[in-house]
Amino acid sequence: MTDSVPAAGALPEAGPADAAGWLTLPDVAERLDVTISKVHQMIRDRELIAVRRDGIRRIPADLVANHTVLKHLPGVLNLLADAGYDDEAALRWLYEPDDTLLGGSPAAALAGDHAREVKRRAQALGF
Repeated sequence: MTDSVPAAGALPEAGPADAAGWLTLPDVAERLDVTISKVHQMIRDRELIAVRRDGIRRIPADLVANHTVLKHLPGVLNLLADAGYDDEAALRWLYEPDDTLLGGSPAAALAGDHAREVKRRAQALGF
């Protein structure tokens, strides 16, 4: 039996706890040195994830580290979408505390050596 996809309004908003942990889309465009149109395209293509916070679409800053998108993020986002996760549920999954992963959450583990384990776990959600 598979885990059910969490309902969007059932849990508190996920992601970085403080406002400094979020980037607006123009901030992301500047950090990645691309146009805002390219950022919108990256979101549509599931290369990035954006959610509304205080009425503004934002992206967790740690997913856009060192002026690039985390290498395995697009693959994980596609796996989560295939498993039925919307953007809020995917973000919640990425930031769910998990002591078995280095960094304490799938999002933190994506930046390190455990990215393949995060992808494996995301893939397992579809079965």
